[in-house]
Amino acid sequence: MSIGQGRIIKTYNGYYYVDSGTDELVTCKVKGKLKQIRFSLCTGDIVEFETNHNGESMITRILPRRNFMLRPTIANVDLIIVAFACINPDFSYLLADKLLVLAEQAGIPAVICLNKIDLAPAGLVAEIEAVYKRAGYEVYAISAQQGINVGKLKDRLYGKITVFAGPSGVGKSSTLNAIEPGMQLVTGSVSEKIGRGKHTTRFAHLLPFAGGYLADTPGFGNLNLEELDDKKLAACFREFAGFEDGCKFTPCTHTHEPICGVKDALAAGEIAQSRYESYLTILEEIKSKKEKDGRK
Repeated sequence: MSIGQGRIIKTYNGYYYVDSGTDELVTCKVKGKLKQIRFSLCTGDIVEFETNHNGESMITRILPRRNFMLRPTIANVDLIIVAFACINPDFSYLLADKLLVLAEQAGIPAVICLNKIDLAPAGLVAEIEAVYKRAGYEVYAISAQQGINVGKLKDRLYGKITVFAGPSGVGKSSTLNAIEPGMQLVTGSVSEKIGRGKHTTRFAHLLPFAGGYLADTPGFGNLNLEELDDKKLAACFREFAGFEDGCKFTPCTHTHEPICGVKDALAAGEIAQSRYESYLTILEEIKSKKEKDGRK
């Protein structure tokens, strides 16, 4: 019996593929005791495993996570790339803000990657950059197909465990292929009928890259954040913090209160209208779910 440790780089049909630092991945199943505690293993988890004399490996322990993101489901990452396209499918401020909220909640740094800039309507890239740079986020405007600014994004990822997350069809796999051509990830097209991408990535899979890993993740059409705490939502909009000293009430929901620093900043153009509208939309989703479930 030998004991090893490594990182789960993908899961499939009850099997966990672990990178233990050797030339080959270790294919593991989960030991019975772990099944009983109902701990959900995911890509990125650091685990210990035992290998018997028949070469069969079983995961025996999961090491504590330093962070965890539910959508996409992944653990122990250094950076989230919030990946969107300028067009085909159109950029969605609400979806981008929902992903940023998830990253903020998980305590994982996030940057925005804006693909297909070669196809973008005039002024759109500058408009999106202005919104998110004002909020304190890095924005990388690229064209994966044309290779525009791909090198700048690639430099940002060296030595990190990075996950690409975004809707279907925005070019996540194409961007990863442009960054590291040897990955040869399958790419898809966008449906003309529904304006959304076809799913080509079925599960999160960490791929070695420059001393770290890159992960493509399944796309989506929408994100529900109903399980979040409405009282903690404002903290996930990082630009609000600089204006909350102007709020009369603590806590302040930044909605109906008569004296609110955040609303004053919005009126002065210091907070983007799209960001505030996303905040209100997400807040309403959370409250509606709580009312439906009879929670306070």
